[in-house]
Order: sequence, then C-alpha cells, then structure tokens
Amino acid sequence: MLAGAPWLLAHKSMLEINKPKKVSLYGTDYVLWQDKTGNVNALPNACPHMGAMLSEGWCQEREDKTSVVVCPFHALEFDGEGCTILPGSKKKTLPQLEPLELIIQDDFIWSYGGFEPKIPIPNILNEIASQYEFIGHTADTSVETDLLSMLLVMHDYNHQNGTHRPLFRIEEVHFETFQDKGHHSHAFYSMPTAQTTLGEKLTNPSMLLLPKVIKAHLENHFPSLVILHTEIGMGKITQIHLFVPESKNRTRTYILMYGIAKNPAFKALGKTALNLAKVVVEQDSDILRKIYPNTPQKIKLNNEVGMDWVRRNFDTWPEIVEPNLSLQKPLKV
Repeated sequence: MLAGAPWLLAHKSMLEINKPKKVSLYGTDYVLWQDKTGNVNALPNACPHMGAMLSEGWCQEREDKTSVVVCPFHALEFDGEGCTILPGSKKKTLPQLEPLELIIQDDFIWSYGGFEPKIPIPNILNEIASQYEFIGHTADTSVETDLLSMLLVMHDYNHQNGTHRPLFRIEEVHFETFQDKGHHSHAFYSMPTAQTTLGEKLTNPSMLLLPKVIKAHLENHFPSLVILHTEIGMGKITQIHLFVPESKNRTRTYILMYGIAKNPAFKALGKTALNLAKVVVEQDSDILRKIYPNTPQKIKLNNEVGMDWVRRNFDTWPEIVEPNLSLQKPLKV
C-alpha cells in the first residue's frame, strides 16, 4: 500500500463542524473532526474502553470553541491528544489513544499514516486553490479493490469511449502526448463526441458542458492524485481525483473540483459538473466490480503508457527510476 506516501484524507469542506467522520488508512479506522476554530483532530476510531466507534458518537464543544469527541456507548470524552476524564474523577488521564499525525495545508488535510515520509506532499493543490474558485466535492466512495487496480483503471486512457461512452457520447480517443517525469506525469488527448440536439440539451443541462471535442490534460502525481484540466466555452475546470488505501483490498476515491468562470452562467453549472464527476466515479467503480482479478493480459493496446507508468512506480517504490515512458507520437484508438 506504498507506505511513506502522503494521502489527502479530506478537504475541510468535507468535515461538518463538530461532527465526527470516519476515515480509513492502511487498515486502521480513524475518527476525524473539525471544531469551530478550524482545528482538525484524528484519533483511532475504537474507544479504548469497549471498542465502540467514536465516529458514531458526537462532539462536545468547550468554552474556547475547541471540542472533544464523545463515545456513543458510555459518553467518554476524548480530546485531540487522546486523553479522557473518567467518571467520578476530575483529573485528565494520560493519552489512551495515539493521535494520527496530520499535516494541514489551508483546507487540505494530509497524512503519512504514521510512516516515515518517502516523498514530499505535492504543492499542486495549493497552486490550484490560489488560482481557481472551489466548486465542491463529490463521489466519496469506498471500493472493494486494491490500490493498484484502482490506479490502473484511472490511468487507462482507452476506457473513455467504453466505460464513459454513454455519459459523454465519446466516439473515439485521440492520444497525443505522455510526459514521464518520474513520480509526476502529464497526458494529453482529445475525444470527439457525438452530436446532440437542442432538445437533448434542454432536457439534460449536462450536455451544455460537453464541447464537440473534449480536450483533456491529465496531470498525475503518483500515487494519490489524478488532475483533469479541461476547458469549456464558459470557463476552465480542474477536477482532482483522490485515492486513499483504506486496506489491502479496499480503496477510497473522491473528487475535489475547482473552476475559473468566463461566463456568469458557469457558476450555475457548477452543480451539474459535480454530478457528472460523480457519475464518472460510479462508472469506474462499477467496472472494477466486473473485472476478473489476475487475468493474464494477452492483448496490449497502443495507449497504455499511463498504465505502464503506474506499474513501474509501484515496482520501484519509493525510488524514482530514470523517466523513459515519454511519448510524443500521436496515436488513435
């Protein structure tokens, strides 16, 4: 599960104030909560008394606007350090739970899961947040698949006109360039879409977001980020796909979306763009459930360079081998 990689557990907008949220990383469940001061805490989710899920409890606010998480079984309160006060006692205990170390960068909540960092946190999300307007988050989904299988699907550029054909009316994929920069890469391709009538656009507003040719730029930061940069007539959209290894056989994915408006109507279509992104995740999750694992691959398509990039980085983790997968020759699927 690539110990030593940084994982984005959540964006602060995904945490309601004083409401516990369960997240999983490397086979351990944690409770995450944010208080009114903006401080975020993370503790192992099992209460050290009798194992109740703290994420099923609630938060109790204190006078200084900080808060503690409360066990739903016996109402024991735990602060961000994992300490509690036993009934009948006014003295705080030593830490009973070891907090998960978090790295907070503005609204981004990162963690190495308790392992020694092997690669730095990519700065790209901070750059995007400084230039684009936050649209929202969507499709927070836990999929019964290992991390490698999830990433291979997300870097399979040939599946756009198969898995996502009904959604985007994609007819074919014109692959253009792949730039290999070690743990960082870029992929450029375009996808002609089928014509839609005015009636179809009026009954389905999402069609208004689809140009005749979808020009895609994927920026990849191994192993946790796939960023889609695309432009429509009304503005630019940056769609960030996140991946978190919950356990060896379960992977979480979700999307953060940012945009730059060129037309006042762009903001009104933000929710539509989020809904489209949610369907994309649902379709990818569904296809993962329909693949026989460990099937020998007897056929290789032209544009599998992104999948090769993923496999190489898995095999050599955490070392960065000399980039050698760059592809400039235009290919067509």
